Amino acid sequence: MRIDLMAGATLSAAMPAQNSQPVILVFDSGLGGLTVLEQVRRARPDAAYVYAADDAAFPYGALSEERLVARVIAVMERLLARHAPDLVVIACNTASTLVLPALRQRFVTPFVGVVPPIKPAAALTRTRLVSLLATPGTVARSYTHDLVRSFAAHCAVTLVGSKNLAGYAEAEMAGEPVADAAILSEIEPCFVEGADGRRTDVVCLSCTHYPLLLPRFERLAPWPVTWIDPAPAIARRVIQLVGEMPSQAPDAPPARAVFTGGAGLTPALGRSLERRGLFETLVESMPLAAN
Repeated sequence: MRIDLMAGATLSAAMPAQNSQPVILVFDSGLGGLTVLEQVRRARPDAAYVYAADDAAFPYGALSEERLVARVIAVMERLLARHAPDLVVIACNTASTLVLPALRQRFVTPFVGVVPPIKPAAALTRTRLVSLLATPGTVARSYTHDLVRSFAAHCAVTLVGSKNLAGYAEAEMAGEPVADAAILSEIEPCFVEGADGRRTDVVCLSCTHYPLLLPRFERLAPWPVTWIDPAPAIARRVIQLVGEMPSQAPDAPPARAVFTGGAGLTPALGRSLERRGLFETLVESMPLAAN
């Protein structure tokens, strides 16, 4: 049975009160959730935002499922206690599909997760050739295969598990350029051409890091396709839960970024964060425990 990743909570009674200036926490293992933060901030620019990156445990795909669940619960417990958000967005496919049920069971704060955008891709395609670009863990997960069976049975869906793109996105944000050839080698398997001349026309971006590289994808693609970023849908769900911006909204407080490790906080990354409106950066040290 599929988990409702986009729900605010398992029970409607746990829906957040629509505060005039809600505190929204956006959480990821690294920097990919910045693409979600951007869309949510466009929808509620008056809200107070905390962006939390569990960089001490990045990448989550390297952790066992049991260890990942325990890690996210432990980090979330501290984040909720320190920042008291009205709503949390889990802007990470891996954490969404594995940890959301445990988070909702343990905490009363509503959570919204990330869904691989198979359903809109199946609705948009004209050639019925769709690709899903994700991490290897998301490609292998039964949740993803369930989505394909449920919503894209009439399509040929190519699942592409990239081992390197999330790291490339982190490097680019930190001011370490990645060669075109390296990025092209990761996205090339998404482009399928059938014997009948049909070509892939829709690619789902199923890791929140990937939209950080979207301009590169568009430039390097063998042919034009529609790239689907799930972040706008997440922003719409957040607004359903916290409400629209009031007509007399107060000024938003400065958004802050919180890192659990901070080892990669270079001056170049600091400038990248500032360009995205994050002028305050904190390190709340939460080292990843040894096995």
